[in-house]
Amino acid sequence: MARKISFLNYKGGVGKTSLIVNTAACLAANGRRVLLCDFDTQSNASIWLMRLERWNKLNAGGDGSVYSFFEKNGIQLRDLIVRDVVQDKAGKPALPGLDLLPTTFNLVDLESEYVGDPKRPAYVLFQEQLDEIAKDYDYVLFDCPPNLLRASQCGVFSSQEIYVPSNPDALSLIGFTLLVEKLGRFQQLSAGFRRASMGVPTQIRGIIFNSIKAGVDIEVPKMRMQLRLNQFKTAKRAAADAKIFDTQIRDAMVVRRAVTLGLPVNLIGQENTDQNRDNVVQDYRRLAAEIERHEP
Repeated sequence: MARKISFLNYKGGVGKTSLIVNTAACLAANGRRVLLCDFDTQSNASIWLMRLERWNKLNAGGDGSVYSFFEKNGIQLRDLIVRDVVQDKAGKPALPGLDLLPTTFNLVDLESEYVGDPKRPAYVLFQEQLDEIAKDYDYVLFDCPPNLLRASQCGVFSSQEIYVPSNPDALSLIGFTLLVEKLGRFQQLSAGFRRASMGVPTQIRGIIFNSIKAGVDIEVPKMRMQLRLNQFKTAKRAAADAKIFDTQIRDAMVVRRAVTLGLPVNLIGQENTDQNRDNVVQDYRRLAAEIERHEP
């Protein structure tokens, strides 16, 4: 059965998309079948993995993105998936096993224009069809915006786990705290829609320090985050085995370069990149391995 994981923090700008894209790529490189669901209206993961030219056609056409599933009757979620999304210059699959459920800017209409059935919220409709797809994958990862509105709800309701990307600063701690509060309210709101087969509601199981600049001492921010996590675990507002991941992702120019190339960093050659390329690739590989070991 696929592990379904949402990457979410109420603080924006923590490098969430770079974290999920490169972690997904490392899992796929290890032979795992991975579906990345882009629920962030900025569409950064979709633009990155599809490259701008392919994504522009999707955005201009208005069909084929995840919002089509909610907007138009009869569209199946399965038909929206971009298989083996990463391509080489010849248009051939460069990373078999990594699929994408893409989004475009019209996903914002899910918050403002969408009128659904209150008895079947958007997150219920999505989860029902995802169940039919998830059996084809080892991992389903959700790139969620820094809120718990409708788009994020689809990922969180369908997930078993939440990982919280964080920077070593006070704002990440505040964002984590707010996430836990909002998550509790959503769990109450959605409790009546959960089926017994879904198991327990999604839980926060990990905090990942990301984009750490050279020379920055993160021990004090890490200690404060650990204290807050311990409080939530004691109050049973986070999983009993929730932890701060041992792996920490270093900041590197190659991550920003990867976006323009339309490739995850593990597919970028060593030439014409910064000297920290190998370091950050190893960071993502270690994180993927640690996630695999941290199975519920």
